[in-house]
Amino acid sequence: MGRGKSFSAGERLDWLRLIRSENVGPITFYQLLERYGNAAAALEALPQLARRGGRERPIKIPTRAAVEAEVKEAASFGATLLCRDESAYPATLRAIEDAPPVLFLRGHVHLLEKRMIAIVGARNASVNGRRFAKALAAELGQAGLVVVSGLARGVDASAHEGALATGTVAVMAGGVDVVYPEENRKLYDAVVGQGLALSEMPPGTVPQGRHFPRRNRIVSGLALGVVVVEAAERSGSLITARLAADQGREVFAVPGSPLDPRSKGANGLLREGAHLVETAADVLAGIEGLTPKPLAEPPPEPPAGPPKPPPDSELQRARRLVLEALGPQPVPVDELLRHTHLSPAVMSLVLLELELAGRLERQPGNRVSLLF
Repeated sequence: MGRGKSFSAGERLDWLRLIRSENVGPITFYQLLERYGNAAAALEALPQLARRGGRERPIKIPTRAAVEAEVKEAASFGATLLCRDESAYPATLRAIEDAPPVLFLRGHVHLLEKRMIAIVGARNASVNGRRFAKALAAELGQAGLVVVSGLARGVDASAHEGALATGTVAVMAGGVDVVYPEENRKLYDAVVGQGLALSEMPPGTVPQGRHFPRRNRIVSGLALGVVVVEAAERSGSLITARLAADQGREVFAVPGSPLDPRSKGANGLLREGAHLVETAADVLAGIEGLTPKPLAEPPPEPPAGPPKPPPDSELQRARRLVLEALGPQPVPVDELLRHTHLSPAVMSLVLLELELAGRLERQPGNRVSLLF
């Protein structure tokens, strides 16, 4: 378990209000916290920041009553709210740049203290692929690892089934109470009873396509490594594997027949240097000595007061340079800094304003693109 602090009920509600505010994603959330010291101060600053970024209508910020209702709804089915800077938040997940600021948890929270391994793969997995995933999960569980997956049909479901007796975590794409696919309802009930289900989404959220890549970053972020059992060439499992590599996690793949399209993705990962997996021992050897990676530094002390923005003339010039440099194709922020010769502090503020105004989108790898 990572370092953290105690949160009051009011602080949790402020965090929830901030991350549920319009145009506030995880990275923007943390930049606001760093700039203003706490979520309450950041909430006060949102309207002015959005206006300075060119927004004409007011930015939508949920009321305190709205987030209180969200927490109450979660509590009605036994789910609890956890914030990133609390001590119970898993250290591996806290270490990624876009860690979910809040999680809803349902089940046995103590499992977050243990070392985890993710097992993912094809929804239309073969009988042998499912059997292998289930057996692998059981062996890794017996070796002391908690198995993480996404509760999808196929390999995910088999991995959860294999690890039920030893500990498994299901990361939900929608609300922590919304089972998808419905055919996994019985498995979901078993996971909640014996393991843990979690989600960053509000209770009751029905998963949509855009939610699954976000879910996948949590699957890989929780784990020391990701095992891909079967995956087509363009599949969600390969997205999870790429996210794992970007997060500094180990990537494992189970080889398959070159004649089976469901093996092309896993075989491709092996060509790119993933660990080959034939037995649980291969996975255990690949993560030997690895431990959950904590933050390099504890959360910074809140500033004495809201930072003073640069002069208007300087900000106007900076906005013009940034808008001229940006387009629909993602650009690394470092490249923007080199191109515009702006200071990191001014660049950060301008990007924050544009994002809150709904004119900028953040992409993986610290890249940004303009929305038209």
